[in-house]
Formats: sequence, structure tokens, C-alpha cells
Amino acid sequence: MTSAHSKLYSDDVSLVVVVVDTNPFFWAAAALPFADFFAHLIHFVNSILLLNHLNRVVVIAAGVSSCAYILDSSDASPSGGVGVSDTFDRASRKAEEFIAQDARATAGNGSVASANATSLLSGALSLALCYIQRIFRSGTRHPQPRILCLQGSPDGPEQYVAVMNSIFSAQRSMVPIDSCIVGTQDSAFLQQASYITGGVYLKPQELNGLFQYLAAVFATDLHSRAFLRLPKTLGVDFRASCFCHKKTIDMGYVCSICLSIFCKNQKKCSTCGSEFSRVMPDLNSMPDQSK
Repeated sequence: MTSAHSKLYSDDVSLVVVVVDTNPFFWAAAALPFADFFAHLIHFVNSILLLNHLNRVVVIAAGVSSCAYILDSSDASPSGGVGVSDTFDRASRKAEEFIAQDARATAGNGSVASANATSLLSGALSLALCYIQRIFRSGTRHPQPRILCLQGSPDGPEQYVAVMNSIFSAQRSMVPIDSCIVGTQDSAFLQQASYITGGVYLKPQELNGLFQYLAAVFATDLHSRAFLRLPKTLGVDFRASCFCHKKTIDMGYVCSICLSIFCKNQKKCSTCGSEFSRVMPDLNSMPDQSK
């Protein structure tokens, strides 16, 4: 496959795919209202487009039960600001329509509880990577792509496999995943995503100045980042989620055939069907050797 870097317009032309967390259960209790958050996002998108007329921005909404495109700057009129303004207005309406549609889908799913509802990060990352691959194959020249995740909801352990597959796919395609956490707790998924793909992970201390964080850290093109001192993650949570109960674990059992992870000893791998003849000790009964 042709290298992504061999078909670039130039080193400062960017394609930014923004994944936005629209989980209504999170925003109902968030310190920053969603309307204010979306205003910060629109200003950030506008600043990206003003940096270079060849830049492109795509916004994907990640709800509880679904995800969808709500903005594609390439659909804006090339004549000037009126077309861009109309596109942003349509994006606002599409966001409202998507949130209402996702709420109806979530209400029909009785298994979703408001206390632990998570956004569909894995689906949004898949949409982002599919869009980028379509751009790779659409012509002889394309902007340099990257993904920015604006996440507030907690991680969903049941999405571990799908999220990790997306992370490794982005790494192979040389697509960095930047992460901006607008919630109260860090995201282990996005810590790993930014670390593995070479992106930037940031948890702003003051959400009222969110646009300043976005413009100063995430608006920078990939070529210019080599000359800047951007924030670095102090620690990365590399814990995995078990395949049997979808829970985050510190220690577990790994299938030697397909590398599936289990929190308890299994006689047979539920993923590939391999049988385990050797009896392994119970990890819960073993003494703590971390000290």
C-alpha cells in the first residue's frame, strides 16, 4: 500500500476528525453545559479552517446507542463565509436531531442504566478511520489526518476489544489519536490510544477556557508539533478488560492461541475453542506480590 505521507498536499495541511461525546447522562451532571461546550467546539473548528484553506474538519457524534456524522467542512460552499456559517447551523441542527434520535434508541434499550451509561467510542473511532481511508483512496493528494476525541463519559469495558482494534488500525495507518477529557475521571482507553499512536492526551483543569486549550494544543498540525513542547501524559493505564465479564482487571489468564483475556481460570477458551489441559492456580487466592 502506498505510504500516507507520499501523497500529502504539504506538511501543514490537516484533516481533523473530531469525535464528540454526546452522552446525555454525562452532560446532565457536567459542570459545563453542552450548549457552551458545542460553542467552544464550533470556534475550534472555525480556527482549524482559517489556518489553511485546504484544511478539512469532520465531526462525529458518539451517543449511548449510536454514532453519526454531524459536520463535514467539505460540504461547505467554497464561495465564502456564508456557506461555512450555514454549514455550522446545519451541524447544530444535526447534533440536536442526533441527540433526540439516540435518546429514543436508548430509551428502547432497557439494559442501559443512567448511572453507568457510556458513549459508543468504538463505533465513532471506526467511522473516523473509515472516513480517513476513503480520503486516502479518493485521489492523488490528501491532507494529513488525525483524530481528536472529546470524551466525558467513563470507559465501557465491553468495548475494549473494538477500541483496541481501532487503536492498532490507526497506528498502522499512521493516524495519531489526540484525546481531550472533559469529564472528572481519566480514560484508560484514550490514554492507551494517544500513547500508542503518538497523539496528545490532555485533561483541562478549567473547562470554561476549553477553546483556549483546544486552540493552543490540538489546532497544531503534525509537522509543527516537532517544534513545540506539548503536554505529555504522566502515566498510562495499560490494564485490559476480560473477555468473560467485560471488567477491567489487574491480573488474569491469557489464551496462548488467540490471546483472549479472562479474569477466572477457564477449561475452554470461549473465543477460539481451545481446551486448557493444565490446571492453573486461582489468582484471587495468590498473595499480593506487587510490594
